[in-house]
Amino acid sequence: MTEQNTRLGVLLMIAAAFVFSVQDAISRHLASEYNVLMVVMIRYWFFAAFVIAIAKRQAGSIRAAARARRPMVQAFRGFLLAAQICVVVVAFVTLGLIETHAVFAIYPLLVAALSGPVLGEHVGWRRWGAIGIGFVGVLVILQPGFGVFAPAALIPLAAATMFALYGLLTRFVSRDDSAAVSFFWTGTAGAVVTTATGIWFWEPMLPGDWVWMGLLCMTAAFSHWLLIRAYELAEASAIQPFAYLQLVFTTMIGMSIFGETLRPNVALGAGIVVLAGLFTLWRTRRVAPRA
Repeated sequence: MTEQNTRLGVLLMIAAAFVFSVQDAISRHLASEYNVLMVVMIRYWFFAAFVIAIAKRQAGSIRAAARARRPMVQAFRGFLLAAQICVVVVAFVTLGLIETHAVFAIYPLLVAALSGPVLGEHVGWRRWGAIGIGFVGVLVILQPGFGVFAPAALIPLAAATMFALYGLLTRFVSRDDSAAVSFFWTGTAGAVVTTATGIWFWEPMLPGDWVWMGLLCMTAAFSHWLLIRAYELAEASAIQPFAYLQLVFTTMIGMSIFGETLRPNVALGAGIVVLAGLFTLWRTRRVAPRA
């Protein structure tokens, strides 16, 4: 891996983080006007077409892309990601972009915590310590015990847990299936489940909002393309820390466009979570060569 490729991979990861932030802002706008299930369903129609095209190019044919060694696990992965997207979009509308992403930043720590029971991987005491500190950061954000605790604050935590489990299952199926196969099942299974649920909540959409929906579909495809290219050009451990810039971009969008405020406890808690996550990534990188 050349330095130039690593630098380009970092730039692509930063670009992906920004596009993901724009995508979340559009999702929040549309979900505040229309049913969440319908919005996610339409988004998945476009995403499935994009996934099929990419998987077909990488695997050689649609039949090859669909040939999974663990089809039930692959289908569950697709369902889990689609459900997670619905939950996190609900959080955008309920809590706003800033607080949702501040809590959602815990998901890399959840991946580390669940990698033992799900994948049988060893997690040392240093990473367990970082996981514990990360959860302290979440408590700082949520402030349980100060006034009336809002149950809605647990929505992004549930979304983070679902996304962490999705990530672990992706690593699990990668032992037998190629990335093209997993990508194919992610889009197609998600499109099937969102269509089966979202079609019952169809409602007319204003012409202007169809423009926003088109932008949502394009940003969804473009962000994943950027992510794919970033991982092709550089090692995941080298570029993954830059994914945390999505929290910065989202905060800027939330404050400038939606009039959200960054409360001191949210900034402090998010900082704790991010630092704990970066330490976990660094520690994983150190331990991996020994394993």
